[in-house]
Amino acid sequence: MAIKNIIFDFGKVLLDWNPHYLFDSWFGNKETSDYFIGKILKKEWNDEGDIGIPMDLLVRLWSYRYPEFTGAFAAYVSEFPKTVKGEIPGMKDLILRLKEKGIKVWGLSNWSSETFSSLPKYDVINLLDGYVVSGDVHLLKPNPAIYTLLLDKYSLKASECLFVDDTKINVSGAQAVGIDGIVFKDAEHLEKHLSKILKKESPKKGFFKKK
Repeated sequence: MAIKNIIFDFGKVLLDWNPHYLFDSWFGNKETSDYFIGKILKKEWNDEGDIGIPMDLLVRLWSYRYPEFTGAFAAYVSEFPKTVKGEIPGMKDLILRLKEKGIKVWGLSNWSSETFSSLPKYDVINLLDGYVVSGDVHLLKPNPAIYTLLLDKYSLKASECLFVDDTKINVSGAQAVGIDGIVFKDAEHLEKHLSKILKKESPKKGFFKKK
């Protein structure tokens, strides 16, 4: 069945998110920043925020566990926009060309509702036809339920969708509910992959050719 919908992850796919952008300068020490992000922030903290636990509660809980990082936890919330440098190069243009061809574009991201809402209104997000943020629905990728929720919310057929995420496990979660997937590397790699798929589905040569 033809691909009519492409679903995008946000962080490191549409938005250039990296906590090092904030904490390397905040700590003024790369070694401390690496430890804080890699050993403390990266997994449990993010998952708890992304599933919808209020950020002020997370700051209190994690400050109790790691009192030496109380200020850093608070900074992650108050200065969160500094963790995003902007849009991933090439992705806005790619999405615009997809939309010109009548392909719907959607978003599905593990992200705290609070920190996501603190970001500037990036064009690459505003161009989406709709999206689901994990913090709003209290589900995380790769739980199949969050993919099904997005399909149901927008009345999409899994067989007509393609999912793009920077982590293989999240792509596997989409495949578990019948959505084909691509592991994202960069816009150029994604465009080459999409071009092969879309050219097969369109009799018009150069379906995905840039203007």
